[in-house]
Amino acid sequence: MSNIGQTGTAAEVAIRRELFRRGLRYREDFKVLTKPRRVADMTFPRQRIAIFVDGCFWHGCPDHATWPKRNAEFWRQKIKANRRRDVNTNLRLRELGWTVLRFWEHEDAKHAANVIEQHVTMARLRQRGSAPGPTTTSKRTTVRTWLHQKRPMLCEIGVGAASHM
Repeated sequence: MSNIGQTGTAAEVAIRRELFRRGLRYREDFKVLTKPRRVADMTFPRQRIAIFVDGCFWHGCPDHATWPKRNAEFWRQKIKANRRRDVNTNLRLRELGWTVLRFWEHEDAKHAANVIEQHVTMARLRQRGSAPGPTTTSKRTTVRTWLHQKRPMLCEIGVGAASHM
């Protein structure tokens, strides 16, 4: 079980291709935390953005997850542990100043790429000092309006729409 390496899944590859097509360059399978070790599927280290593409079965998607009938208790505990680890990873990364984006494997790659591109663009602009401060719930409308003025195509998806944890 521990030898199952789920890197380069179809969902990850589709998102990576879309990001690459848009000119965005990222790191794959990047270690974002140690002790315990956590590896993000895609990362923009300079902008401190970690992206995870979660499998519906392994992470208990509310829309598509199925619960096995054989050895049901083992699998239920395994999936619950995965979800707890995801929440812990999100909290730890956010405490360190990272933006965490999570997508289900069934989500559209173009939608995911839109959200990622929007976050990367905003982070790059903030680094240059030409964007509003960090996006929070109270500033969401301001950031969306500002972003729409700078790059209209990025305004299709709201900031923060990607997180499911």
